[in-house]
Amino acid sequence: MREIQFREALGEAMSEEMRRDDKVFLMGEEVAEYNGAYKVSQGMLDEFGPERIIDTPIAELGFAGIGVGAAMNGLRPIIEFMTFNFSLVAIDQVINSAAKMMSMSGGQFPMPIVFRGPTGNAGMLSSQHSQNFENWYANCPGLKVVVPSNPYDAKGLLKSSVRDNDPVIFMESELMYGDRAAVPEGEYLIPIGTADIKREGTDVTIVGFGKIMKVIMEAAEEAAKNDISVEVIDLRTVRPIDYATVVESVKKTNRLVIVEEAWPLAAISSEITYHVQKHAFDYLDAPIHRINSMDVPLPYAPTLIDAILPSVKRTLEAVNAVLYR
Repeated sequence: MREIQFREALGEAMSEEMRRDDKVFLMGEEVAEYNGAYKVSQGMLDEFGPERIIDTPIAELGFAGIGVGAAMNGLRPIIEFMTFNFSLVAIDQVINSAAKMMSMSGGQFPMPIVFRGPTGNAGMLSSQHSQNFENWYANCPGLKVVVPSNPYDAKGLLKSSVRDNDPVIFMESELMYGDRAAVPEGEYLIPIGTADIKREGTDVTIVGFGKIMKVIMEAAEEAAKNDISVEVIDLRTVRPIDYATVVESVKKTNRLVIVEEAWPLAAISSEITYHVQKHAFDYLDAPIHRINSMDVPLPYAPTLIDAILPSVKRTLEAVNAVLYR
């Protein structure tokens, strides 16, 4: 099977959906003439033209609102934020309009819109460009929140997101756009709300999502050198969360570590911890450990970034803590 980059998988997903359905269009800063800030929309302007690949001013609130109105009128917009840090400018349209429209209209207005772009640390971008808001959006009823970790999942999940009649927050990472993996050509979908067991194991379960899966998979490989069998679960979506897959894994391994890039307070890892303790408490042989970024704005210096973010070392320490407490 061919290998393509994460950015190519996203571009392929959007192009396939635009060929399939002429109601789909892409709008955002630099998506057309510049082929996307991260070259995700490379070549799409040439194929689909300026009426469907639309460059916007630096005005997130404005073009997010245009997208909401387009979705209310039967189109299927994909709104690209250059970074989800900038989505805060548009949060009124996302939270108060897109997320609420189906409910407030009594079901008269579906909201088939995708808001997509990178999230979290991207290396030396400092505090205002390195934040994780997955848990913010996941806390809002009416939204679905998708955070893929690899090119294969990204393509299948983005295609499903474009076809969904609810608003989807689709979060990527600048640090993953160049990642390569095997991606089949042509049509395939991955259902929203279904976790994936990336590695089977028997001693401890590690749960994560997004680019932090690289840390988790490396930690699992290191643990295996010491005969520790790690089961790795990639949530893939954080609203809805596939609790059942996590609970069943914990019933098998009896231990749980959760790794997440976001700050610790009110994080996705907190929610999973609560749910597992409620539904699988009697199966736990050790307290649940979770690893988050330290509770500070992310600095600029690479050495400080490494000290603050979850790491392989911190993950292995947590694995050892639940095994040898």
